Amino acid sequence: MFNTKWLAGAFAAAAFGTSAAAYAETNVYFAEPANGATVTSPVHLKFGLEGDMAIKPAGDMTANTGHHHLLIDGQPIPKGEVIPANEHSLHYGKGQTEADVKLSPGPHKLTLQLGDGMHRSYGPELSQTITVNVK
Repeated sequence: MFNTKWLAGAFAAAAFGTSAAAYAETNVYFAEPANGATVTSPVHLKFGLEGDMAIKPAGDMTANTGHHHLLIDGQPIPKGEVIPANEHSLHYGKGQTEADVKLSPGPHKLTLQLGDGMHRSYGPELSQTITVNVK
């Protein structure tokens, strides 16, 4: 009997040029700030990626690679959808792993989303969401 969820994941990984094993063994995370931190603007962010994938700039379609996107007060993007570029969705297409972002005072939800060389989301599985409170 076929496991349709695994089969669908394998097809999605093939479409992205990403092996199912690399996808399963990868973790996207905020190295800084910590979840729940009180911060000042501009907020210094450090992005992390561990596992079997690597950071490459936008346009590079090498298998098992991508680059970071920051979603401000948004949700993770479904797998395969193009990550929008606007004031709430910042692209780090040069392969940056650090950024200073101006945020208004108050609570904010920050989602780090990995996307491929064409800015297509790898899905919620390759994202992390934290909250920060800006003084």
